[in-house]
Amino acid sequence: MLHQARGLLKRIYGYDDFRPGQERVIHDILSGQDTVGIMPTGGGKSICYQIPALLLPGTTLVISPLISLMKDQVDALAEVGVSAAYLNSSLGWKDTRETMAKAVAGKYKLLYIAPERLEADNFGALVQGLTIPFIAIDEAHCVSQWGHDFRTSYVRIASFIESLPTRPKVGAFTATATDEVRQDICKQLGLQQPCVHITGFDRPNLTFSVLRGVNREAYLRQYIKEHRDEAGIIYTATRKVTDQVHGLLSEMGIAVGKYHAGMSDQEREQQQQAFLQDDVRVMVATNAFGMGIDKSNVRYVFHWNMPKNMEAYYQEAGRAGRDGEPGECILFFQPQDILTQKFLIEQSVSSPERKALELSRLRRTADYCHTRHCLRRYILEYFGQAVEQADCGRCGNCNDDGELEDITIEAQKIISCVRRMNERFGITLVAQVLKGSSNKRVLELGLEKLSTYGLMKERTEKEVYDLIQLLVADGYLGLSDSQYPILSLQPSAVGVIKGEEKVFRRSHKVRSHTQEGEDMFQLLRSLRKKLADEQGVPPYVVFSDSTLREMAIRKPITLHELLQIKGVGESKLERYGDAFLAVLRGELETSVG
Repeated sequence: MLHQARGLLKRIYGYDDFRPGQERVIHDILSGQDTVGIMPTGGGKSICYQIPALLLPGTTLVISPLISLMKDQVDALAEVGVSAAYLNSSLGWKDTRETMAKAVAGKYKLLYIAPERLEADNFGALVQGLTIPFIAIDEAHCVSQWGHDFRTSYVRIASFIESLPTRPKVGAFTATATDEVRQDICKQLGLQQPCVHITGFDRPNLTFSVLRGVNREAYLRQYIKEHRDEAGIIYTATRKVTDQVHGLLSEMGIAVGKYHAGMSDQEREQQQQAFLQDDVRVMVATNAFGMGIDKSNVRYVFHWNMPKNMEAYYQEAGRAGRDGEPGECILFFQPQDILTQKFLIEQSVSSPERKALELSRLRRTADYCHTRHCLRRYILEYFGQAVEQADCGRCGNCNDDGELEDITIEAQKIISCVRRMNERFGITLVAQVLKGSSNKRVLELGLEKLSTYGLMKERTEKEVYDLIQLLVADGYLGLSDSQYPILSLQPSAVGVIKGEEKVFRRSHKVRSHTQEGEDMFQLLRSLRKKLADEQGVPPYVVFSDSTLREMAIRKPITLHELLQIKGVGESKLERYGDAFLAVLRGELETSVG
């Protein structure tokens, strides 16, 4: 059957070879084995259950918690000529009934369902009339209480499987799972002697960076300016910050959307669709956004704040470069973020055991932000993957070519001011004193009388604030774990005051890049947007960026040559081939945009 699987891969999806790990997973599923696939975001998990579904008799069920993912995948399957449907809360009663009737009649090879659907009585009656050879469970880490995104609806899956007249084979798929979570997935789903495949967590096309003590607003403005035509996501810790960053980019005239739980369902849906359709290039959002969003052409992901754990960070950052093209993952770190995340954990977690686990994960994330060693190595070892090389040569720490600036004198002024304020105040007040602010509180406390008052009056208060944050991040100053964090001196500050140790800040340059065939790529992307709007699907469903890049570089001029491009299958060749060839031959004029 593997020979047939390879044939489907080429004919339907337009790819000559499987990605690492895909073939082994598909082999075990077709051999009748329960299977677990731990594959990085963008690693091609959906192929691992879609191809077996096409080869097995009957209808494969795909259980997913994400309405947007279901729609994306059903749309994408329709584009390549595969019959599929979904059942979730977005459908009205009439559409649900019609879909269920077609499923019973054997019209679909894949039926996507939300886990909550398993509890509906009418669905239980429906499946009795279905031939179900295989059940695929996406985002399988949601079944584990030790995972970062536990969902109670997933607990019902195991009993549902056992209730079926004939037990199908089961495949569980996720992108991020530690050893503990992997074992729990097998246990909670009742998998029978499962074959577990871990294809590796590395995303070699992604570049990871942690920026400490930088002016986030200025850096982001410059970055967006250099990457104006690219799609990106900016994650924030709270709704308030989402609104602030959204406002910042809106003022720049950027086509930007926002997404958080404080918005209505309709508003969130509109914003999400605008992003998927490339009508807005940038999405600013809390972690409520993005899980299961199959937008392949996201070129960068920023984290405005440090996330609460590495699982969440890697999943969110991994939404960049799903098409295999280069992507940047940049995390702004400020020590205050640790306290914000601690507060959120304290407010949202009641179980002492669970709280201890979350705080432990938070410490590991803080260690990631502080490390001077290879960031990629830190991530891979966190997920249990052995790494031979000490340096990857591609992350922000291994490939840091920014210039070093000696800020020892500024550090001495700040440390001296903290000491003269008796280590009793927070960052904002210390920055105001150093700036020489006539703020009411500064005057009420008599802090204008200190010898350090106005020592840094030539700098803005924001610049002083960022320098203080950098000294905290580098361990010269401490920040108390309290509702109103207080600055304190750390042992390493003594050497700075005495002039025995120098302090440096590394400048971080925003890199712009232009790839080969850029002009043609932009023309092809413009055509893709036009065709996608006509079809009512996201542009990446027509063709991915990586497919357009290959077209732009190789410039095929016949249908046969176009079929050799990765991602061009027979169905898409028939539907779109002539239009794209017209652009590639220079016969069709289209605007860049």
